[in-house]
Amino acid sequence: MCNASAWVDDHEDAPSKGQQYDETAEEVEEVEDTAATASDDDEVYEVTDRSEDGAEIVRGKERPELAHHLQNDSSILALVVGDRYIYAGTQDGEIVVWSLASFELVLRIQAHTRAVLCLFLSADGQLLFSSAGDAIVNAWCPVNLKRIYHIYSTYDVGDVFSVAYSQQFQTVYLGAQNTSIQWCSLKDSAARPRPNPESHPDRRNHRFFDSVQHGGTSTPRPLPSRTSVTDGEVLEIDKAHMKHYAHFGYVYCMLLVRGVTRLVESDEDVLISGGGDGTIKIWKLAHGNQDITEVACLGEDDAESVLSMAVDGSFLYSSKLEGVVELWDLDTKQKLRVIKAHRGDVMTLQMGWGFLWSAGSTGFARKYSTVQYGKYQNSSQFNQQYHCVNRWKAHEGRILASAVTTYNGQQLYITGANDNSVSIWNITDRRLETRGRPEIADSQLMKSLQEFVSFKTISSRPDHAEDCRRGATFLRTLFKKHGAQTEMLNTSDGRNPVVYAKFRGNSETSSKRKKILFYGHYDVVPADNKQDKWIVDPFDMKGVNGYLYGRGVSDNKGPIMAALYGVVDLVLAQELESDITFLIEGEEESGSRGFKEAVRQHKDLVGEIDYIILANSYWLDDEVPCLTYGLRGMLHATVEVDSNHPDVHSGVDGSFMMDEPLFDLTSVLAKLKGLHNRIQIPGFYDNILPLTAAESARYDDITEVLIRRNPELGPPETLKASLMARWREPNLTIHRYKVSGPDGSLVSSHASAAISLRLVPNQEVEEVIRSLTTFLSEAFATLDTHNHMSIAIDNQADAWLGDPDNEIFQTLEEAIMDVWGPIGESRRSSVPGPKPKQQLPKMLTPTASPSLKPTPATTKTLTNGSDHTSLASTPLDTSLLDDPALSPITNGSSSPQKRRGRKPLYIREGGSIPSIRFLEKEFGAPAAHLPCGQASDSAHLDNERLRVSNLYKSREIFRKVFKELPRK
Repeated sequence: MCNASAWVDDHEDAPSKGQQYDETAEEVEEVEDTAATASDDDEVYEVTDRSEDGAEIVRGKERPELAHHLQNDSSILALVVGDRYIYAGTQDGEIVVWSLASFELVLRIQAHTRAVLCLFLSADGQLLFSSAGDAIVNAWCPVNLKRIYHIYSTYDVGDVFSVAYSQQFQTVYLGAQNTSIQWCSLKDSAARPRPNPESHPDRRNHRFFDSVQHGGTSTPRPLPSRTSVTDGEVLEIDKAHMKHYAHFGYVYCMLLVRGVTRLVESDEDVLISGGGDGTIKIWKLAHGNQDITEVACLGEDDAESVLSMAVDGSFLYSSKLEGVVELWDLDTKQKLRVIKAHRGDVMTLQMGWGFLWSAGSTGFARKYSTVQYGKYQNSSQFNQQYHCVNRWKAHEGRILASAVTTYNGQQLYITGANDNSVSIWNITDRRLETRGRPEIADSQLMKSLQEFVSFKTISSRPDHAEDCRRGATFLRTLFKKHGAQTEMLNTSDGRNPVVYAKFRGNSETSSKRKKILFYGHYDVVPADNKQDKWIVDPFDMKGVNGYLYGRGVSDNKGPIMAALYGVVDLVLAQELESDITFLIEGEEESGSRGFKEAVRQHKDLVGEIDYIILANSYWLDDEVPCLTYGLRGMLHATVEVDSNHPDVHSGVDGSFMMDEPLFDLTSVLAKLKGLHNRIQIPGFYDNILPLTAAESARYDDITEVLIRRNPELGPPETLKASLMARWREPNLTIHRYKVSGPDGSLVSSHASAAISLRLVPNQEVEEVIRSLTTFLSEAFATLDTHNHMSIAIDNQADAWLGDPDNEIFQTLEEAIMDVWGPIGESRRSSVPGPKPKQQLPKMLTPTASPSLKPTPATTKTLTNGSDHTSLASTPLDTSLLDDPALSPITNGSSSPQKRRGRKPLYIREGGSIPSIRFLEKEFGAPAAHLPCGQASDSAHLDNERLRVSNLYKSREIFRKVFKELPRK
């Protein structure tokens, strides 16, 4: 007997190939590959011909949209999908669960000691069955994956390839490697005799591993480490509940259907099995201890394995080796067609939305038109031909499993393969995607963001000026499409324009409500990928493991889209009671050049503003939502030192009498900082605001939460000091040096350095500029040098400090608590990703800092090392999940009741946003900052990302705030 994992990967033990077509039967028609001239390496192709009625048929026009990609540690052998989750069985014996709403990892358990070969979800969604190569069938709660039943046979059945459950008969059926079908009733199972532990498959000798060697001795195997078998009820299958030789080959697949044949009453469940002998059998089921009865056998005993089956009405599709799909009429028991669907083995079939979906060993998936029934039938396009209407490369490996579902109005085709991945394909007909839906689906938000990210709006590079304009035009068009009044506000010197958009509130309420301004930016930093560090094209957003990857997806295009669609939700629900204005600039990453002038020039157009909201930062870690009430200011300057001499050789002309610009520059800059990086400019720290008791309490709250989650961040006083140093203390940094002349032993005639100062509230920028200039000039004068120094101010921004107790912060706080539910009660929301193929040795690092200063807490330490390889993970709250109406994962405008947890963390940040304090002053309105992303989003770095659930929940938060805040 073979191991099933070897069969699914290599087919080494599969029956011999060589499908024989019954060309003499009139009802059989072979349909050749519709892309006969195309190889299986072609991902997109187009073939045009005419059907029997003369209608033109265009096939394979485009690859479906890849909604998301999930990476695992091992091959995906089985898939099933429920109302809210995707379940996958793996080569490692695990069951992995992902959320359909956000594609986050929900749960992963070691379900079996060997490969999981089949998953089956009961019709009522209350039981999830798994079968495996360990000869075990387990039944699980689909919500928390707690084992309910543990079922095994006293026979040596080998691998259990297939499992099905009849809710009508309360019986589970399993198809095994020993060619049998066995069954076990779950009704009154507690009254059964107690199972004999010695009959358990783990206790029995294995024919191969425990075979006796020469001399009659054997080496005992250690018992496998299984999750406690005492979990759930242990059921031993009655010896009489077996159909020996149900097939003359392995029972590879089974279906549980109803009303598909006249041979069984239409209201009774029917079992259909496919075997390695090439036959398909229909079984009549019965209650209790009664035997199953074979009522029909389709096909010939030709050893051509039936690998998968799908039912459409009374039609049955079965897949075989070498790309063959057979079509059977279950009423007449006739084979109607033989379709040459693939060039490789067809491993999995699905019926969905009137189409047949097939996938196989070459990694390609295909969509076939069928004779459609019911609501999918269109008489104007009805014909008896089976056409491949789409074909695409879905995986790099062999596709072994698939599933179909409709979720939130989206039609999803899900595939799993031995490339250790699951792909979710959005195959929704665009004409039907939003039909009959008053709200805008999350898929529309996702598509808008994907297109927005595709524009290379890099403001720092002149060669991307046109891309910036195109990105601004796209954004303006999107605002206008959803009903906003829009304008392009031009800036001075031909800088990127500001996109202005105003959504008018209901006329009867807007004059009574306060007005909100949302500020953001559509420009991004460069995303050079010369070293191939990005896992995706930076400007082609992709979803991977619960995250969206792409430049700008977190900073700041994702939050802009969330805010836009939050307003759109209110507009469609006729709940927008106040004016919401958007000002989205295109130069934020380049110092907001021209933004102030553009706003002042069009201040009358913007009108009165009562509140300002921005969303241009991240949480403190990857777990706890935050609100930001403070930002440091910023001052960028360039210090230059020039000589009257040209570049000279240090050996030929260099001497102590020659003043070297680079040395003078270094001497001056070295005076800026003293011991422990204390800035030496006189009076520099005088105006810093003292720490209040309320602010100190906020820091204590932050450290308590962070250390509770990650004790390694302690002790608390050290972490608190580190955060305060980043947020409420100024700092000075030297960024880079430049010298004239080529590399070599030269005395450069010119040297310059870029420096920046991060300022805190109550440090006025203009005053700091004067103090810095004076200090450097006086320090330079003491050098008694022939060189000349100049100081240029490149960019500046005021620090900002909001009021956490005002209406805008309190409204945001309420919205966060409503949308995110209990805060501070979940496990990690970012978990390690798939294991790399090769683990590199860790570099040795000193255990303690050589300085007396504590090591500062950085974003990397606060996120516990989360990076682009981590998976998004949603907390499993079983008290919520037991009631579908209270699911912790929600989309769109739904607002289910949730248990309320603690408040979000109130934080300050060390970074700077040049425009926020300017907008407060210009409009006389307070501002608040809603961080949308996680600390590990890698903004400005390689593999920038945004968690899918953060995007969706930010949309909900904006909807609530845009509705409630104007009433304050």
